[in-house]
Amino acid sequence: MSFEWFISLRYLRAKRKQKFISLISVISVLGVAVGVLALIVVLSVYTGFTEGLRDQIIGINAHILVQRFSGPITDTDTVMEAVESVDGVAAAAPYIYAQALITSGRASGGIVLRGIDPASAARVIRIDREMKAGSLDALGEDNTLPGIVLGIDLARQLRVRRGDKIRLISPNGPLSPMGVLPAVRTCRVVGIFETGMFEYDSTMGFVNLETARHLTGMERGVHGIEVKVTDLDRADRIAAAIRRRLGPGYSVRDWMQINRNLFAALKLEKIGIFIALDLIILVAALNIISALVMVVMEKKRDIAILKSMGATTRSIMRIFFYQGAVIGVAGTVLGVSGGLTLCGVLKKYKFIELPRNVYPMSTLPIKVVATDVTVIAVSAILITLAATLYPSWKASRVRPAEALTYE
Repeated sequence: MSFEWFISLRYLRAKRKQKFISLISVISVLGVAVGVLALIVVLSVYTGFTEGLRDQIIGINAHILVQRFSGPITDTDTVMEAVESVDGVAAAAPYIYAQALITSGRASGGIVLRGIDPASAARVIRIDREMKAGSLDALGEDNTLPGIVLGIDLARQLRVRRGDKIRLISPNGPLSPMGVLPAVRTCRVVGIFETGMFEYDSTMGFVNLETARHLTGMERGVHGIEVKVTDLDRADRIAAAIRRRLGPGYSVRDWMQINRNLFAALKLEKIGIFIALDLIILVAALNIISALVMVVMEKKRDIAILKSMGATTRSIMRIFFYQGAVIGVAGTVLGVSGGLTLCGVLKKYKFIELPRNVYPMSTLPIKVVATDVTVIAVSAILITLAATLYPSWKASRVRPAEALTYE
């Protein structure tokens, strides 16, 4: 051990009349630890929330949407074959969107309908995993009444269960001499799903393509093609390949484009949170500065004696730099350990519940990212090391003759 390390460690162990300086050092360590812990926990919650929101959105929606600028896609099979031939595409399915009024006789409301082919849609969206009652396959069964799958909150609003009848009323009906007649279709509830997102569970329903065509007045074709890709992070490049394959007459948007504003805002907020919570570590760094300055004032005679014995200016700076480094590293290690432990407890026991009608998940989401933890630890150490520069420089400027004049 070099004499700089030896002396810096001796200075960290306070004597009886230096207890106050030692207390400030302990407070500095705890300040750094609290700042690092807060950053790790908050960013882990934020990352978990962002990824949970992404998974919820993508779970019920496709990774890529293909539409034709001029109107419905009439040559559905041809377009689907072209899309599925692109490298990176896992599956494709047609869809029709419609809005309608839904009534059960006991209550009524608005609904966003998605007409799907149950066989192919199950390979593209994960709605079959969210089913609480019934199945998506029941939409394709040849029954007297067409089937419909409702979100759980919408089913509660209408006070219906599986097997009950509902009525759909759409303004996009057939033309008549008196104008456009509303399209009416009676359906049977064959399934209920729950995604965890109130927006979907309270407004969305699934029907087969034939029922959707009747409600929208379409004779043939679909509104678009839903596409599932093998790699979410490559969705933009796969979308570009599909666009090249289909030509300029088609709109091809991936999930990042569709939800661009939402995820851009979340990313910006995460950076803002990181900067704001870094101020906690900065406050702890100010405590380190004050503690080291007080040590320098207390140890002026010792510094002067060391210089008189041949210690260089650089050696004196190292003594106080090492002392601040020990405080910073100790606080960072303590904060990282505490943050990871707290995240593990929150993730395992999930005792913090969230209101479902406000958030897309029922419990506090936790996602620890190694990169975030590394950035937090490195930034904390750099801030605390920067805080040691002024006290170290101040100590190196002590002049032995002045400090020992009255000794």
